[in-house]
Amino acid sequence: MSLDYRYCNKMIDDFEKVVKNPIKTKSKVFYTGVDLGTACVVIAVLDEEFKPVAGAYKYADVVRDGMVVDYVGAVQIVKELKEKIEKQLETELIYAAAAIPPGTDELDSGAIRNVVMAAGFELSNVLDEPTAANELLKMTNGAVVDIGGGTTGISVLKDKKVVYVTDEPTGGTHFSLVVAGAYSKSFEEAEKYKRDVKNHKELLVVLKPVVEKVSSIILRAVKGHDIDEIALVGGTSCLSGIEEIVEKYTKIKTTKPKNPMFVTPLGIALSCKQEEM
Repeated sequence: MSLDYRYCNKMIDDFEKVVKNPIKTKSKVFYTGVDLGTACVVIAVLDEEFKPVAGAYKYADVVRDGMVVDYVGAVQIVKELKEKIEKQLETELIYAAAAIPPGTDELDSGAIRNVVMAAGFELSNVLDEPTAANELLKMTNGAVVDIGGGTTGISVLKDKKVVYVTDEPTGGTHFSLVVAGAYSKSFEEAEKYKRDVKNHKELLVVLKPVVEKVSSIILRAVKGHDIDEIALVGGTSCLSGIEEIVEKYTKIKTTKPKNPMFVTPLGIALSCKQEEM
């Protein structure tokens, strides 16, 4: 049975609306998710009923391959987005949850934790990115694949429980390098060109070998696990038609929600608690 994206897509729809028009509410508590991505930093805020009320994001180069490379810059961006939302909601945001690429707990979760706390939040939870995404997807048996800017994180689920996680250093950055080479563009120009939906059809041909590399990573991760479906999330999954190449390569049903970029930050917000870790 295919994954039912109705709840997920409704949350994404609502989140996209509140990014433009935040909802001032008398909610007693707020659940905040901070997603420090390689290409983009996103903050999602939910009210006491776990409905999106505000959000903000900024494209940035403070994280590379899942590692914080510009600590001061990362703190500044999170603080800036936090203050912007607090001004919009006329309230203070206290608790936040964050996520890290799978398997990087000992390497860099400390830096991500410190960024969130240095920006003024009390940290209430830290989980891996694809597992956070599944807070929104509600997958039972399958693989959640978070194709971010620097890495591809995979969580394999059996009966709603995570049975395996892995992270590989292949993501949107590598897609952009291929685009830059193919079109003689700078990396920054390639990033912008890649984000424009109008270019996706022609880009799919150019990027097919990289998408197949990601597909081979997924196939290795799910080997030995009897899964029903692959769900693609993360900013790089926004590439139109990427799911078709993955499905053809893996021979496993592959789907994605309406806007894969916002699944993980919303999932992180859903995992936020009203107490410090």
